[in-house]
Amino acid sequence: MNRTTLSLIAVATALAAVTGFAAVSAPDPVDSTATAKTPARLPVERSSLLCPAPSTSELAETVYTSFTPAGTTGAGSGGAAELAPSAAPLTDTDPADDEKKTDEDKAKDDKAKDDEAKAPAADGADAKVKPFLALKEPGKPVSGTKKGADAPALVGAATGPLAPGWTAQQTTTVTAGDSRGLLGMTCTAPGTDFWFPGASTDKSRQDYVHLTNPDDTAAVADIALFGKEGTLKSDTGEGIPVPARSSVPVLLSTLTGEAEPNVTVHVSTRTGRVGAVVNATEEKTGGDWLAASADAAPRAVLPGIPGDATSVRLVVFAPGEDDAELKVQLAGKSGTIVPSSAAEPLNVKSGMTASLDLGDVTKGEAGAVRIGPAEGGRETPVVAALRVVRGKGDNQEVAFIPATGPVTERATVADNRAKGSTLTLTAPDKSAKVKVTASAGSGGGEQVVKTYTVKGGTTLAVTPPVPAGLKGSYALTVEPESGGPVHAARALAVTQDGVPMFTVQTLPDDRGMVSVPATKEDLSVLK
Repeated sequence: MNRTTLSLIAVATALAAVTGFAAVSAPDPVDSTATAKTPARLPVERSSLLCPAPSTSELAETVYTSFTPAGTTGAGSGGAAELAPSAAPLTDTDPADDEKKTDEDKAKDDKAKDDEAKAPAADGADAKVKPFLALKEPGKPVSGTKKGADAPALVGAATGPLAPGWTAQQTTTVTAGDSRGLLGMTCTAPGTDFWFPGASTDKSRQDYVHLTNPDDTAAVADIALFGKEGTLKSDTGEGIPVPARSSVPVLLSTLTGEAEPNVTVHVSTRTGRVGAVVNATEEKTGGDWLAASADAAPRAVLPGIPGDATSVRLVVFAPGEDDAELKVQLAGKSGTIVPSSAAEPLNVKSGMTASLDLGDVTKGEAGAVRIGPAEGGRETPVVAALRVVRGKGDNQEVAFIPATGPVTERATVADNRAKGSTLTLTAPDKSAKVKVTASAGSGGGEQVVKTYTVKGGTTLAVTPPVPAGLKGSYALTVEPESGGPVHAARALAVTQDGVPMFTVQTLPDDRGMVSVPATKEDLSVLK
C-alpha cells in the first residue's frame, strides 16, 4: 500500500473521530496536472446523530425535525436519513434490581436473549426498529411529534446526498412542574470526549448527563466533576456501562456528596462512543439542555444572548496544566465593550471551575460574550458556557449557551417557526458577509435567501427570513461569503402563561465537507 493511499485512510479516520459516523469515498481519478499537495473538497457519505430521551414529564410535547441542506453535489445518489428509537430500552435502573428477580424471571430473560440471538441478522443498524422520522430529500425538513414521558432516545444515520450537513432538532414544551419550559437541542454526533462547563450539583438543580450509545457493542464512560476548588470526590463516576443502542441518564448529584452551584463535567469513554448532553432543571427557572462546549481554545465566542436577558453567568474551565487570565467582553449591536461587571480579568486556575456573574449585560440589545487572554496573559485553552435567564420573579426561564466555533463553510438549525425565532450573527474581528437560506417548510412553502453584512466587533440580531407560503416549520442555513469569521446562534421563544420560555442553539460548522489529498492514481479500489 503506497503513501498516498495511507494519507487518504488517515484523513477518513480523522474525520470519523471528529463527526461520529462520517465517511468519505475515494476521489474520482483526477487529471495529470493534480498533485498530492492539492486537496479536493468532498462531501461526507455517512453521518450519525443521537437524540436523548426528551423528558420524564407526562405534560411534555416534543417536536423532532430532520433536515439536510440542498445544494451539495458529488455525494452519490439515493441514500437515506432515518431516526429510530434505540433498540434497547431507556436505562435508569439500579443494577441491584437484577438481584431481586426470581429464578423464573431470570429464566424468562435468558430465553428472550436466546430468541433474539437466533433471530435473522438485520440488514442495517436500524432494520429491526421502525424509523420514527425518515428524510426523503435535501432541502425540505420532515417533523414528527411525541407526547408524554415515554418518548425514547433516538439514534440515526444519514447516507449519500442526505449525509452532508444532516441535522436534527429536538424541541420539548413542558407547561408545568419543575422542568417546565422550552427545552431545545440539536441532536449530537457520537464521540469520545465532551466538556460541559455550566452544570451543577446544587440542591436547587437536578442535572442529568444523558449518554447514548449508537453502536451494537457496549460502551464504557467516565464522568469527572470539577468545582471551584478542583476535582469533586466521586466513587461512582468511573466505568459507567452504556449498553449497545441504549441511553443512560446519570444524575450528577448521585456521583458526589459535594453541592456546587457551578460545575464542569468531563465525559470520556474507555471503550466505544457515546453522544453526551446535560439536561438541567432548576426549581424556579425551569430547565433546558446544556450542549458540550467547543474544543478548548485560548479564545472563545458565546453567541445568542437575548437582548432582554435579566441574568447572565459565565462559567469557564481550564483543562490543561496552566492557569488562564481572561479578558471578558461583550460584542453588541454597536461594537465590543468590556462590561463593568468584567472590569477585572477573570482568573481561571488549572483544573478548577471559575464563574462570573454579568447581570443584565445586554441592556436590551442581543449580544455575544467574547473571552481571550488578558493583556500580557498566556494563551491558555479553556472551555466555557453561559447560563442565561429571562423574566423576573415567578416568571423566569433559563437556557444555556456553550462556546461555539465559527461557521467556516455552512451551518444549519432546524425547527424554526413563523414567529418566535431570532438569528444572531457575531463577527468578532473583521466584518463579514453572510448568506442565510430559509428552507421550504415541513408542510409546504418555497425557500427564501437573504444576505446580511455583520460589522467587525458586533452582533447582528435579526428576525430570520420566512419561506413564502410557509406551512409547518423550516430550517435556516448560514453560509459565510466573505470577510472574517462568523459565529451564529438561533433563539426560539414562546410565552406560556406569562413565562418567557426560550431556548438557544448555537450553529457550529456542519463539517459536511472534508479535504482529501488529490492523487494521480485511481483509489476507488485500495490495493
